[in-house]
Amino acid sequence: MKRKVIIILAALIPLYGCATNKSHDTHNSSSQAISDEVISKQRANLASNTEGKGFGPQSPRDIDTVAGNNSRLFNTAPASTKMNLCNIHFHKNAEHKGGEFTKYAGNGDGHGFQSGYKYSGKLNASELKAAGHDICPSKHGALSVGDTIEVHYVHSTAKVKPGPTLGSCLSEAIKNPQLRVETQIYVLVNDSNALDFGSLSKHGTKNGLHQAINIPSNTGTPIQYAGSTTGPSYNEAGSPLQVTWSVRPNVAKVNIQSVGTWCKGNVFNEDHAHGVRNLVTNPALISKINK
Repeated sequence: MKRKVIIILAALIPLYGCATNKSHDTHNSSSQAISDEVISKQRANLASNTEGKGFGPQSPRDIDTVAGNNSRLFNTAPASTKMNLCNIHFHKNAEHKGGEFTKYAGNGDGHGFQSGYKYSGKLNASELKAAGHDICPSKHGALSVGDTIEVHYVHSTAKVKPGPTLGSCLSEAIKNPQLRVETQIYVLVNDSNALDFGSLSKHGTKNGLHQAINIPSNTGTPIQYAGSTTGPSYNEAGSPLQVTWSVRPNVAKVNIQSVGTWCKGNVFNEDHAHGVRNLVTNPALISKINK
């Protein structure tokens, strides 16, 4: 592959924090939760490392906060119906904050695991019945009932098809495609009547374009904003990639067993939940949301 393509791919990969689904990050999820001072230092380093360098608006952010001072805007990506679905993956806990996902999960291990935001609603005892076996296990642990996941349906203006990693969003013909991430937060319940993740991740072609055909349409009007790629590798560094985000404010319930089945085999080669980037709160690093 040509050097330029490799460079772009290297920049795209941190959108969800690892190069491939099989190459898990090396941080140990069993480490004790870190202090607030560590997160504050990471945010201070992010501010220092990006100051005066021309970085565009960053992600994730609080979608209920419309203010932002970053003026390096870019053209909004087309609607996802005018683009190709290129990748689906998910993060444990929500990277974004707002809507029905405002409960802070804690600082975690400082590297994006056991952090982020959780569903702020309530679940009943039946929904919280243990799954009975490991769901999407990794060295950072498995998913459990009651966990929140943020799913990213990534779309590209390049002529591509759905596949593993964000390399699937690139093509030899277009090395700088526009990117849009349709985002839905789910809470995992042990309920066969809840949504099926296999169906939620189903894709097909429509009008000659690859589409995710079952993204929920009843979870609120998506909050659209100009941002960047995410992932814990950007906790102290700015992301140079430009992404148009559409984040739905309401949480949907998904059957945890169906998520486990999906992790055992899918076209995206996804088998675990990825880590999250710290919420970006620096006004100089987020854009204004026009609601």
